[in-house]
Amino acid sequence: MRLDQRGDSAHSVAMTGQQDDFSHLDGTGRAMASVARNPRLAVSVVAGMGIALAWLLLGVMAVRGAVSRLPGAAVLEYLPQLPLPDFLARLFALCLAPAPLRASLGAQGEALTAMWLLMAIATMLPSAAPMIRTYCEIADTARIKREPVVHPLILVAGYLSVWLVASAMFAALTLAIHAFASSGQMLDPLVGIAGAAALSIAGLYQFSWLKEACLEKCRNPFSVLFANWSARPIRIFRLGMEQGLWCLGCCWALMLVMFAVGVMNVFWMALIGLFSLVEKQTAGNLPTRLGGAILLVWAAALLVVSA
Repeated sequence: MRLDQRGDSAHSVAMTGQQDDFSHLDGTGRAMASVARNPRLAVSVVAGMGIALAWLLLGVMAVRGAVSRLPGAAVLEYLPQLPLPDFLARLFALCLAPAPLRASLGAQGEALTAMWLLMAIATMLPSAAPMIRTYCEIADTARIKREPVVHPLILVAGYLSVWLVASAMFAALTLAIHAFASSGQMLDPLVGIAGAAALSIAGLYQFSWLKEACLEKCRNPFSVLFANWSARPIRIFRLGMEQGLWCLGCCWALMLVMFAVGVMNVFWMALIGLFSLVEKQTAGNLPTRLGGAILLVWAAALLVVSA
């Protein structure tokens, strides 16, 4: 009887995760130990802090690069410019200056890649929350069965690696546009035919079969995660990359809108991030089609005004 009770107790301890005693630690130490012991809490804290930090840095950059003709720039110009570490000040200068510090093309490209990655973390990582939550739920079930589980942060790392590559591509596009544009500022909005082209591509893509296929995968991550479940970190990293590719397939065209409104327009960053979240959480095609129609009408209006 005692052996059975001990076995039941051990099983209960394994399930509740209370086998570690952190009473000897102070409050901060106990909080950190609790986060480290709970993978779901750990990934929520890390992802939340990453999103908040990305928005903070983008906000500071927007204040420093405020341009009078951007919506909301009049407000940004009155906000205080916070002191920054040297490396961040140089990063922002490389992104914002018309002829950035006589830097090499490689340094400029790296800075713009970092900027676009911050934008991806701020706007796209929140929309990946259902995928991360689903993985954690499957992982909890596996953990109860005493099966080995890869930490969900590995999945997030794979997801973000795709957006890192995409950020490098957007950075290259930014450099190319700046090389041929007459505007003096690196991140000025595109106007006329160029702006209308960016909006038209984004609008038309909303009606494409590829958009629909990618959106379906983003809305229903369980089948993909469950079918490709593994206890090997490299396979979970690749699984995160696969989910990142589906997300990129959903949202790459929406990111082109930033070229038409100004790359550092934080209002439109937030709007695109919110739209992406709603689009992935809503069944049916109404948000997608409505967004596409608005973008196409906007593109047509821009062409008429520019004529």
